[in-house]
Amino acid sequence: MNYKNSKFLNIVAGLFLVGFSFYLLKELQAILLPFFMAVIITFLFEPFYEWMKRKKIPTPVALIIVLLTILIIANISSVFIFTSISSFNAEIPKYITKGETLLNSFESFVHQYGLLPEGEKAIDIKKYLNPESIGGILTTLITGVAGLFTNFLLILIYVLFLLTEVGSIRKRIAKAFNSEKAKSINDTLADIFKDVRKYLIGKTLINFSHGVSILIVFWIFGLDFALVWALLTFLLAYIPNIGAFIATLLPFLTALVQYDNVFTPVLLLIIMAAVGFVFGNVIEPKVMGEKLNLSPILLIFSLIFWGYLWGVVGMILSVPVMSMIKIVMSKFESTKPIAILMSNVVEERKNPNQTEMEFKE
Repeated sequence: MNYKNSKFLNIVAGLFLVGFSFYLLKELQAILLPFFMAVIITFLFEPFYEWMKRKKIPTPVALIIVLLTILIIANISSVFIFTSISSFNAEIPKYITKGETLLNSFESFVHQYGLLPEGEKAIDIKKYLNPESIGGILTTLITGVAGLFTNFLLILIYVLFLLTEVGSIRKRIAKAFNSEKAKSINDTLADIFKDVRKYLIGKTLINFSHGVSILIVFWIFGLDFALVWALLTFLLAYIPNIGAFIATLLPFLTALVQYDNVFTPVLLLIIMAAVGFVFGNVIEPKVMGEKLNLSPILLIFSLIFWGYLWGVVGMILSVPVMSMIKIVMSKFESTKPIAILMSNVVEERKNPNQTEMEFKE
């Protein structure tokens, strides 16, 4: 077989593998989504699990404590989410009525100055805004995430096996390879676990702090549905750029309808933008140590890809998943070039022997 035929077959095999992987991700969504959630939960709770084992707590008891903790947190979150959605849906008609009043005032203004012919509407608000559509959008957005936890049993089973696996894999590697090879593999795995856990915990804490800060701002301004918008801020902060825009736009529109002046909503918008800038461009790079550092083009395609596959939940998970993939690839020489291509910032450093291209993980 000549070189050209071999290259052609490799390309065909690669395309087939990509297409087949895409098919599996789409068709096995009901199984894979809980698995991804279980992986993230495992990374978050593994230090707590290992701490209990070091305190001589029996492994079965430690596993039960972890699972009960997950159940309690998930149930409290679900109650909070659905209560917030119910209160929001109940108030939607009032806001639509206020919106119509504001729009009528605006139309009277433009008619008065001849900017719009008499009898024509700038926009038919009833056509685009109704309780069903607005409530449906918000419900889809929030319950898309909460819906992951409806399959508690599968997620908990995954977490159970993953925690057990993490605890024993180092011992199995030590027995399977010689001491030097086993140490190298275990060190690599330890680096991967440390970096991925640092990213997940750091990103979650930053998003939570962002949500709490926004909640305080909303509370000071007396904005309606402050808890709903703060929750959205926390969730959408996982989606770069687009998430921040949506999390800022919705409270601003609420403020426009709620307050009888324009100054207050504009001031609120400026404060929201400032808080988002501080968390996204000052705090996050310092805390995360540039762990995100993903190419903007990659982020866009990642949002499109995972959003198409798994909807809103896929968009929220897209950046954590791609960040974890990049961290893993950066630990192996064979895949390090791919990790460099996935990065946004690449530094060139010179040493006496050669010029090396290094990138921030």
